[in-house]
Amino acid sequence: MKFNQTATDELNILIQYDLSNTQQGIKIHHDAEINVIEAAKRLHDKGLIDKPDGGYLTSMGRIACESVHSIHGILLK
Repeated sequence: MKFNQTATDELNILIQYDLSNTQQGIKIHHDAEINVIEAAKRLHDKGLIDKPDGGYLTSMGRIACESVHSIHGILLK
């Protein structure tokens, strides 16, 4: 099974989080591309981020984000 565009959009948001700084979130602006705005809302609905427009990772979001960063690092070697 391939990653579809919906999953790719969500992964692209998660990869933006800096795992070395738990006090740093992200903000998805209202004028961002609609697919990015919708991906952030889905991540919020899944309980991975604390705001529908970004914010901070939840504890489950941090686990997911660690996995995304790990996969990203492996694939880019």
